[in-house]
Amino acid sequence: MNEGQIPVDGRHPEWLKVRMEGGKERVEMHRLLRNSSLHTVCESAKCPNLCDCWKRRTATFMILGNTCTRCCRFCAVSHGRPEPADPSEPQHVAEAVQRLGLKYAVITCVTRDDLPDGGSTAMANTVLAVRRLCPGVKVEVLCSDYNGKFEDIDRVLHSLPVVFGHNVETVRRLTPQIRSKASYDGSLAVLRYAAEHVRQEGLAVQVKSGIMLGLGETEEDIRECLRDLREAGVTTVTMGQYLRPTTENWPVSRYVTPDEFVSWQKIAEQEYGFSRAVCGPLIRSSYLAEEAYEQAMKK
Repeated sequence: MNEGQIPVDGRHPEWLKVRMEGGKERVEMHRLLRNSSLHTVCESAKCPNLCDCWKRRTATFMILGNTCTRCCRFCAVSHGRPEPADPSEPQHVAEAVQRLGLKYAVITCVTRDDLPDGGSTAMANTVLAVRRLCPGVKVEVLCSDYNGKFEDIDRVLHSLPVVFGHNVETVRRLTPQIRSKASYDGSLAVLRYAAEHVRQEGLAVQVKSGIMLGLGETEEDIRECLRDLREAGVTTVTMGQYLRPTTENWPVSRYVTPDEFVSWQKIAEQEYGFSRAVCGPLIRSSYLAEEAYEQAMKK
C-alpha cells in the first residue's frame, strides 16, 4: 500500500478539494429542511459532499435531534443532553422525501442512550412513514448499536429498509481511543445478528458497514477489519478518508491516496468477497448509497 501523504500545515491534498457549486439547489434544500424542522448529517457532521448531494437534491436525514449522547473523537455532531424525541418527526421526514421527489432515502440518527429503546422505535416509524406516504421509495438506515439490544435491531429490520447499516468506524486496535462507549466487538455483534436475522426471516435487506482511513491504522489492521466484517455477514462496505472536523477531534495521521483506495476496493471485493465496496477519499457511509445498493443487487 502507498504511504499516503502526511498532513502539513492543515492543508488538504488536491484530491480532497471540493468545488462549491449548486448554489440554487443548496438554498432550496436548506429552506425545505429548516421549514420542516429537520436535521441532516450533511450539515451536522460537516460532510465534504454536501454541495454535490444537495445539487442532486439528495440528503441523509438525521432523526432524533441534533445532539448525541456519546462523544466520539472523530465526530463533529454536538453531544450532551438531547431534547425529547419529536413524535411527529417520522411524518415530517416522509413529507420531505415526498416533496423532494426522492426515489431513495437514507435515514440516520444520533445515538440516544437516554431512551429505553435507543431510538429504534423512531427509526422504524420513520421507515414505515416514508414507505406509507411514498410507495416505491427505497429506504436505507444507518443505525446506532442500540447498546446491543437485539429486540431494537429486530424492530428496525421489520420496518423493511432495503439496507441496514451500522458502522464500525475504525479498526479494532484504535476503537477504544476513537469511539465513545461503543466497542468493536459490540458493533460486529450488531451486524452479525442483523445478517443472521435477515437470512433466517428471508428479508430483502442488505447489511452494510463502513470504516474511515487516516486515523493511524495499518494495512494489517484494515485487512483484519475487512475479514471481521465479511465473517459477520456484511455484504457492502464503505471506506473513506477521515477528515478532522475541528482541532478538538482526533488528528489525521495521513492522507490516503486515490490509488490506494482503488486497491482497497479490489481487495475487499476480490479477496474478501463483498458484493460491493465503495472506496475513495470523499466516500462517506451514505454518499452514493443508491448506486451502491443497485450494484450490490446485481451481484
